[in-house]
Amino acid sequence: MEQNLKGSQEADPDRRMKSDIQGKPKGILQQYGRQVLVVFVAVLLVHDVFGTHGFLAMRRKQQEIEKVRIEMNRLNKENAGLQQDVKDLKTDPQTIERIAREELGQARPGEVIIKLPAQAAKENDKSEKP
Repeated sequence: MEQNLKGSQEADPDRRMKSDIQGKPKGILQQYGRQVLVVFVAVLLVHDVFGTHGFLAMRRKQQEIEKVRIEMNRLNKENAGLQQDVKDLKTDPQTIERIAREELGQARPGEVIIKLPAQAAKENDKSEKP
């Protein structure tokens, strides 16, 4: 009976061609499937690391965010100091007097202000330091 089946397959060339065609895609898929999968995974990995929204880009953005936070904290501290200065200038008489004496050169009644020339002041500082 086996000879009968074998003989009928040999006699029917269409049937043999169909079995060969059906076997080839499986062979190609088995032969190149893993390689295609490896290449696909490698491309995805490279894209996830180096892509526009990849690991390296996200890391740079996080570093930029941290720099901006540090700058914001510094500016907030500076702003708080300036607000305190404004408050002092509006309400504290000692601050107002200090600025009037240092920047405007004003004095209380009976006080005498002696101004030295800038060149003489520098020479006096140099002669006192040795």
